Amino acid sequence: MKLGAFSISLAVKDINASKKFYETLGFTQFAGSLEQNYLIMKNETSIVGLFQGMFENNIITFNPGWDHNAQKIDNFDDVRAIQKHLLKNGIAIENKADESTSGPANLVVIDPDGNTILLDQHV
Repeated sequence: MKLGAFSISLAVKDINASKKFYETLGFTQFAGSLEQNYLIMKNETSIVGLFQGMFENNIITFNPGWDHNAQKIDNFDDVRAIQKHLLKNGIAIENKADESTSGPANLVVIDPDGNTILLDQHV
């Protein structure tokens, strides 16, 4: 299964402090804005999203159809096909993608340890 780019989305308390911390680890701002309370930080192919006040817990994120530079890739598994595979294998879907649509969509599952996983397709 091709899940696309991987990142971790962190629910941070102080986005400025988090930005400084991750810059010390060698990350640079890739996208987002402090004014909108979110930054996407990148170090080579590692991506960390910093989100202040947007969600309660950290989220593991996959972006079907994108590479680690947020560039469209041609060969990927559509989020609706992934959803069908998960349901067929007994995985409960917290937020389902609308299977009557095509293009951008997302779904959310929770792993056995309670970690939220977002599959967020932008293409």
